[in-house]
Formats: sequence, structure tokens, C-alpha cells
Amino acid sequence: MNSALRPPPPTRPLPRLYVAPPSTVPRRIDGAWWPHTFDLLAELPQLLSDLPESWGRIDSVLVNSALWTGAPGRLLVRNHVVRLHRTTSAHAPSTIVLMASGQGRRDLLVVPPDATEQTAAALLSAAGLPAEQGFPAS
Repeated sequence: MNSALRPPPPTRPLPRLYVAPPSTVPRRIDGAWWPHTFDLLAELPQLLSDLPESWGRIDSVLVNSALWTGAPGRLLVRNHVVRLHRTTSAHAPSTIVLMASGQGRRDLLVVPPDATEQTAAALLSAAGLPAEQGFPAS
């Protein structure tokens, strides 16, 4: 079979994830995530795949139910069950909380999918993250 006749495989969008460098100083936000949509079922598997190994295997995720669609109580990601929890608390409406057994909790700022690059940079800066690092080009 001639490979020139095959359509190219679908490409995965580049992850738009910024992980703050390790620090001995505790911080409120550990990084930022700029998903392509607010469909948690579509976005969460890629996010979990792109996290640093040092964060451990994420067992539980807490999201603001006002932002996200499509979130059942559990999701299978790479043969591992991840428990999904929703909150309606206004405490941190624009964050996602990732928890790994034995590794603790990591909080990511969520940049709205429809944000511009300038808005994303401003949100990073406001959260105390170095905006000059930015996100990969989308």
C-alpha cells in the first residue's frame, strides 16, 4: 500500500500548560493551564499526561462546576481511575486542584479557552507567575 494515499494521523493540539519552577517558598498557584475548551472529559486526559512526573499520579481533581461541562464522578486516564469532584465555591473559581497520594496538592490557574495571548499573559502575571515564560504557541 502506498503511504502517500493515507491521510495524516490527527494531531493533538499543543498543551498550553505552564508549570512554575520548583521552589522552597510555598505558593498559592503551582502553574497555569489554558485548555482549548471547557469540556473536562476532552481536556483532562491530555492535561494529566502532560504534567511533570514529579507531581505523581493524580488521583483526584477538584473543579468549579460553573465552568466545566461533561464531568462524571470518575474518569479513566491511562488505565488509572481519577475521581472528579465539583464545587460551587467562589473561593477559587478559576483554578483546578490536582491531588496525588503521597505528593500532595497542586493548584493550577485556569485561563479561559477563548482568552487572547495578551489576556493569558496578564492572568499569569496577576497570579505571580512569570508571564514572559508564557504558553506554547497554540
